[in-house]
Amino acid sequence: MGVTVWLTGLPSAGKSSIAREVERLLVRGGVRVQVLDGDELRENLCADLGFSRADRDTNVRRVGYVAELLARHGVVVLVPVIAPYRHSRAAVRRHHQSCRTPYVEAYVDTPLALCVARDVKGLYAKQRAGTLSGLTGVDDPYEPPEQPEIRIATADRTVTESAGDVLAALIQRNLVLGVHG
Repeated sequence: MGVTVWLTGLPSAGKSSIAREVERLLVRGGVRVQVLDGDELRENLCADLGFSRADRDTNVRRVGYVAELLARHGVVVLVPVIAPYRHSRAAVRRHHQSCRTPYVEAYVDTPLALCVARDVKGLYAKQRAGTLSGLTGVDDPYEPPEQPEIRIATADRTVTESAGDVLAALIQRNLVLGVHG
């Protein structure tokens, strides 16, 4: 059985970087793994969706379905997708539970000021310039997880250390075996 690891957090929190490093470590250990990158999915699977609350919910539901399907077939699925609303993440969790597929929520807890300083995609700059609205955590809500299985405080951690924390949590829960960070 695989597992879905949903990495949620603000834009530029480090979700994708951590997921790619966990992927590298798992592949090195011979584990079947797939990263479902939010930006790639937005271009392909969810290209018909905008950023309204309803569209964001639909995006999360679609990604959650694909993640569960892969995990059910023995893949470790890493999902670095913001998923800003608790109810959407809870729906994905319930779907996994109904299919008896392991699901782990990992909160990439990065202070907004650090995300703004990183501004990997230039989103915060566009929002400040007035060319982008509805930015999660700034002028659109982000509801942090209340009880994530994994909390990754990135302010004083490298990507490698953060990925090691995720891997250690998966090993501790017996969700991946024979892998060493």
